[in-house]
Amino acid sequence: MIVTFLRTIILYFTLIIAIRLMGKRQIGEMEPTEFVVALVISDLAAVPMQDPGIPLFSGIVPILTVLSLELLLAALSFSSVRVRRLICGTPVILMENGAILYPNLRKTRVTVNELVEHLRESGITDLATVQYAILETNGTISALRYSKYEPADAKDAGVHVEQMELPVIVISDGRWQKENLSFVRQTKRQAEKFLKENGCTVKDVALLTVTPSGKWYLSAKKGAATN
Repeated sequence: MIVTFLRTIILYFTLIIAIRLMGKRQIGEMEPTEFVVALVISDLAAVPMQDPGIPLFSGIVPILTVLSLELLLAALSFSSVRVRRLICGTPVILMENGAILYPNLRKTRVTVNELVEHLRESGITDLATVQYAILETNGTISALRYSKYEPADAKDAGVHVEQMELPVIVISDGRWQKENLSFVRQTKRQAEKFLKENGCTVKDVALLTVTPSGKWYLSAKKGAATN
């Protein structure tokens, strides 16, 4: 039992490292090769986990081999357009100028109902407003409306909007993230002052962030506060 327990732990962390090296894609955003590699690696790890009689390296070596092939193909795809097209395919236009391209639907095996469903997920109910609907290489469908149907942004409306700032975590789950304070030129003393003004201690904090301009956000057991 102890041997099986240790083998499972080793294979578990091997899988985590392998998937981590493949990148930070979600399942729905994986290219076909990445999805296949994830399935194969999981299957290769399951066999030595279930059968203690199989040497541990009989599971680890195939996993590392498949991972190496995936990383090699990824590097080739990055440097070569031809390889990228061969491995990942090319986007396919499903709708153009408000009209459904039925031959392309048949070629990609996407039904009309599935296309309409994806458009609804993008907030589009009137198909006549769609200039292009494109099936991407990762299986998602991108929908582009005609310009006249796109919602007006702040520039079109003549409204001045403040530049967006990326907040930095100062306290997370009651613990200081001291290394982040230097990024926003804030001091621990300023953070403690803000907590005191809101009647809160460090241990009571779920999340405390600050922007480079000095805007604080506090989420604690009693609610949230900002300045």
